[in-house]
Amino acid sequence: MCLAMPVKITELLPDDMAKVDVDGVTREVSIALIESPAVGDYVILHVGYAIGKLDPAEAAQTLALMEELAASEAEGATP
Repeated sequence: MCLAMPVKITELLPDDMAKVDVDGVTREVSIALIESPAVGDYVILHVGYAIGKLDPAEAAQTLALMEELAASEAEGATP
């Protein structure tokens, strides 16, 4: 399964790249597809590309739902 997820930009890099936090792991991604990225912005990450900005509240809600889903799968429950 391939899905997009919200991540937070932690550092801007040259050549339209940035470091983002993905569940505690730092990754380098392309930010070439979004306008005016800034450190602290939440973006939707899909296969290594930030494809849009996301409101911080919506990002928090989505991340909470993803954590809930992961916890239920770890317990063997069906969401």
